[in-house]
Amino acid sequence: MKNKILILLGIALNMGVMSSCKKYDNPPPVFEDIKDFNGTQRKVIVISIDGLAGEELQKAVPTNLAALQKKSKYSFNTLATNSNAAGWVSMLTGTGFSKHKVSADNFERTEHGEDEDHDDVVNFRNVLDYVTQYKTVKTAMVTTWEELRDYTRNADYTPKVNSDLAVKDSTVSLLSAVNGLGTVIVNFRDVQAAGEDGGYTVDNVKFKNAIVKSDEYIGNIVEAIKARKNYAKEDWLIVVTTNHGGSNTDAKNGFTIVSQPDLQEYELKKSGFNPALLKGTSARATVAQDNGLYDGGEIKDFTVQMDVKFPVMARYPGFLSKGSDLLGGSMTGWMWLQDNETWTAVFGGTKNGGTGKNQIFGGGNIADGKWHTLTMVVKTTGSPATARTATVYTDGVQNNSGSILAHKSLKAEDVLRVGYKNVDGGGAGLSLYTANLAYYNVALDATTIKNAINLKDITKHPNYGNLIGFWPMDEGSEGTYFNKANGGYNMTLSGDYKWTYLEDDYAPGTEAVPITAKISIPTATSDIAALCLYWMNIEILADFNYDGKPYLNNFELEFLKD
Repeated sequence: MKNKILILLGIALNMGVMSSCKKYDNPPPVFEDIKDFNGTQRKVIVISIDGLAGEELQKAVPTNLAALQKKSKYSFNTLATNSNAAGWVSMLTGTGFSKHKVSADNFERTEHGEDEDHDDVVNFRNVLDYVTQYKTVKTAMVTTWEELRDYTRNADYTPKVNSDLAVKDSTVSLLSAVNGLGTVIVNFRDVQAAGEDGGYTVDNVKFKNAIVKSDEYIGNIVEAIKARKNYAKEDWLIVVTTNHGGSNTDAKNGFTIVSQPDLQEYELKKSGFNPALLKGTSARATVAQDNGLYDGGEIKDFTVQMDVKFPVMARYPGFLSKGSDLLGGSMTGWMWLQDNETWTAVFGGTKNGGTGKNQIFGGGNIADGKWHTLTMVVKTTGSPATARTATVYTDGVQNNSGSILAHKSLKAEDVLRVGYKNVDGGGAGLSLYTANLAYYNVALDATTIKNAINLKDITKHPNYGNLIGFWPMDEGSEGTYFNKANGGYNMTLSGDYKWTYLEDDYAPGTEAVPITAKISIPTATSDIAALCLYWMNIEILADFNYDGKPYLNNFELEFLKD
């Protein structure tokens, strides 16, 4: 039968269909029918309109997408990804960029993390591989992008096509001819091409027309699904999304429409405050390479401020640093550490010919489970320096100030890090939430600091022009803290961190918004793989390392039948 299908497709489409052996056979395959309680067989199709931002789609949702939206859980604010390839790898592997590190169009891992020299490189399996391992269905990837087709070469069907029209035609033919088809991924790229020619906005006629044409193709695909001879015994989940909105170099938030006939229309959105809880010695967020932007140097003035919430007291964990571990009296750079209910800023220049540990004590009672704003200011006089002082503040009130001139340079090889830093082997019980990390390339004065406490809009800060790094830290999904300052760099999360929903317990520098949803569901591209496995009744095991969330499990009362 398989040979007959291949011959039919080859004649009808001139496809060049590929079938490749599976590279993974451990654990052994578990084959079973995918049946819901009502006896139907579950199937899923994912359609990506590359380059289409959620905010642009929302301005004018075309006919077929609007129809799908009415029977869906949807979002017009799916988190942006780093590049075209990064979005696709997240979509297919269920992992965020902070894990897979793929951004180049050849789909090879080219970016490196802080500890990569010491860690094994992990290549994450794509969702089609899990489907064919655990289920007796066929899979397909239909795209004009050769590199993406090669990346998913384990799909049963990977037709070679050269236009979005051919993508649509091939998809329709596969749906018509292959009864055993169970998971299909479709990629439209004309919208992205139109955005490159005139702008990624509906004000660009070419861009808008490309969206309408993609919508037409999606309508044709939906009709082909409904025309399948066994459609009455099938339960199709239709997911329409994007690898990211906008260009490859200026990615915008995307969109996600997860549609099924029994679903009630519901907008997926982030509700309340969604920070990450950093626990223990492994959880961290780092700027892997800042090209010296956050280097303290010998004469630089700078100010660092961050909102913190400590649920428990811990003895000597470093929790914010641009410097080395603190071992005895030896240290280079700077670090903030928790000392039970208090905090301290520590400075050292051991590797730069200066003196070691110097502690400037901050305020007390910060481990009370409430949010507090901590600020550190470094100010230098003269070049070469004739005086250099560090001053610390808690909730806008000055605590202490001291000279750090003897340390010479604060230059350190260590990266800017939020999360555990070793202080004489202590602090393993670290537990904290962080938000609104701000780095200014100027020494703010006491009045400015006091007046700006609880400022909700960082763009209104009198020294906004000096802001070279600002991380709100409330993304609520995947593994990136996005930098919102001009210039600057994103931070990558790793280790034992967990996104949490604190409802209306907002950090001081975060604008509170009315909580309109019972649950908080920020959407990300990595959710797509998780949704596919969930719908195909494949358990997402811990060793899959998924960041993505199968958020349909919050709405099972709508579609699970007795």
